[in-house]
Amino acid sequence: MKFPKSFLLFVLCLLVNGLFAQSFTMEQVSSFSFPSELVTSSAGNKMAWAMNEKGLRNVYVAQAPDFSPRKVTAFDKDDGQEISSLQFSPDGNWLLFVRGGEHGSNWDPNVGFNPAQSTSIPKVELWTVSFEGGNAKALTEGDYPTISPDSKTITYIKGGQVWSISPQEGKASQLFEAKGNIHSIEWSPDGKKLLFVANRNTHSLIGIFSGASNPIQWVAPSFSRDVSPRWSIDGTKIAFVRLPGGKGQELPILEQRHNPWEIWVADADTGTAYKRWKAPETLRGSVPTTNGGFNLHWAAENRIVYLSYEDGWPHLYAMNPVSGSSMQLTKGNYMVEHIRLSPDKKFLVFSVNTGPSKEDIDRRHIGLVSVNGGEMKLLTQGEGIEAIPSVLSDNKSVAYFSATAKRSLLPTMVGIETNKSKLIGENMIPSDFPSKSLVVPKQVTFKSPDGLTVHGQLFEKEGGPAKKAAVLFVHGGPQRQMLMGWSYMDYYSNTYAVNQYLAELGFVVLSVNFRLGIGYGYEFHKPARTYWQGAEEYLDVKAAGEYLAGLPQVDPERVGIYGGSYGGYLTALALGKDSGLFKVGVDIHGVHNLSGRLEMPEGYEKAPDFDEAVKTAWFSSPLAYLETWTSPVLFIHGDDDRNVQVSQTTDLIRRFEERKKPYEYLIIPGDSHHWMVFSNMVKVNQATADFLKKHLNP
Repeated sequence: MKFPKSFLLFVLCLLVNGLFAQSFTMEQVSSFSFPSELVTSSAGNKMAWAMNEKGLRNVYVAQAPDFSPRKVTAFDKDDGQEISSLQFSPDGNWLLFVRGGEHGSNWDPNVGFNPAQSTSIPKVELWTVSFEGGNAKALTEGDYPTISPDSKTITYIKGGQVWSISPQEGKASQLFEAKGNIHSIEWSPDGKKLLFVANRNTHSLIGIFSGASNPIQWVAPSFSRDVSPRWSIDGTKIAFVRLPGGKGQELPILEQRHNPWEIWVADADTGTAYKRWKAPETLRGSVPTTNGGFNLHWAAENRIVYLSYEDGWPHLYAMNPVSGSSMQLTKGNYMVEHIRLSPDKKFLVFSVNTGPSKEDIDRRHIGLVSVNGGEMKLLTQGEGIEAIPSVLSDNKSVAYFSATAKRSLLPTMVGIETNKSKLIGENMIPSDFPSKSLVVPKQVTFKSPDGLTVHGQLFEKEGGPAKKAAVLFVHGGPQRQMLMGWSYMDYYSNTYAVNQYLAELGFVVLSVNFRLGIGYGYEFHKPARTYWQGAEEYLDVKAAGEYLAGLPQVDPERVGIYGGSYGGYLTALALGKDSGLFKVGVDIHGVHNLSGRLEMPEGYEKAPDFDEAVKTAWFSSPLAYLETWTSPVLFIHGDDDRNVQVSQTTDLIRRFEERKKPYEYLIIPGDSHHWMVFSNMVKVNQATADFLKKHLNP
């Protein structure tokens, strides 16, 4: 029998569509379990972490030799109450943690919030639980706790002051009172004194509390900002960072300049101090802003360890506290982050984006180096993502979180001598999680118009039509780096899941690592004329859109864009400036007006380029391009966002309405910047994908 060509074409289309059909849902790919707060004990080779399983956040533990994971808390509601400040008691018998708040926020991190719409706002509380498990108990309201060396007392911050409570008796009282907001509390090695920082707005002081009958001792008080105090191992000395205090001369706003910092060493008995080290007066020598900041540690062999960007990459250095030059511990074109000191304080472990493959610059592996120097050792290699290490009490094994392109993060162990790894808790992956259906992103690079090399990850499902719709994803931060696998940050594990879902729908998806991000050196991380000073990072976003549109398998008339936070800002800028390139966008809690960052200073003096800076900030803002914004847009924001004010979206929507411009919106009452309730996260993810699908027809 002979069939007409139209019928054969119809059958062929059915076969192609069947092969390219969607195989998993947004809820399934968003159901990844996410571990955080990895800690290890001082004895007994124990480890603990917090695990978010579809909004249920609990504490898990494991111990040598088998490291079988056990859940020791029983929180059974998707109520958005995070777990933070997880730590072992020094004796290793119990764990302390904070439940509640939003510690990834820019303001009010220790104020309770209510994304689950309870009839009362949950408090931020200290909790304890036995390592063996049992009933976890709430002790008191408070935040940022630390445990005394004898495990008998917990100190914490409440109302900007230091309080204490016995974990057994549960009676709380204010330990002492001092002017300013207190932070960075740390017990002395013998447990007899407490180190702290008192922020007094124009300056900050380091203090030592040694008992209610003794006056507070101030360490080398000055008009500077003293921060990051650290006890020496024997408790006789204190290392700290000194920053300039007060407000300086009104210098040109649009110029880059060195941000100075120094390391000082003080005598713990007398409080007298001396400047031990001063950062090079270069842009690279400025205050480091990658994970952990100064990463100041007092290590074995009487070494002070710190991080500096002075050679163009964030690396570790060590020095004697009295004299001699610093020794660079890590070297090369890679970054060091998530730095932890070993229990014996003889070596450091960290995450690095280096290895034998060129793709490793877009991954993370675990590195190790002695505080006395020597070659940096890679404990992990390959195509996975390994990050956030912590050394076990025997100083022979390292716990960390690992992921791949198809598997989200799980706790993992590696032997320092053997380099053999052991995955922990693989059964925590949901049974319907679509690992086998996920794509492996490909590393791509392209040039921005000014010649800068930009990295990205391309997600694409095999097969499909000859011409496909495409989506550009723009990360937030902007101090972030998207990787060739599941991220070690919960926000970007979520967007990685969305990118996988979009690829499953048939989109070609490009995740772009634009300038201002980490992982590619100082000049990439801290370029001039960006954000409110000129928005030149948008050059990379536009170049990424043009690269995507120029791929042979992409229909250039069906390219969209989405991003959150700083990525929402760049998404809005893209839609305002280049609606011809980006046909549709989803702007998730983006920033839209940057000129408001610059307020006229009080008094006569103002920066010589103040007026120019205000104008530059305005033309770096999406609001300046509303007249040329023609692409459809979906605005999404949580109305208890503590990273980007919800007014950034409500005010933009008001301007859309005044101009009678169409838009769609989704507001999430009570939730934050990080979608703390699982059902809200899925709702936002699905709305994003549905809007792009509706307008681009993949």
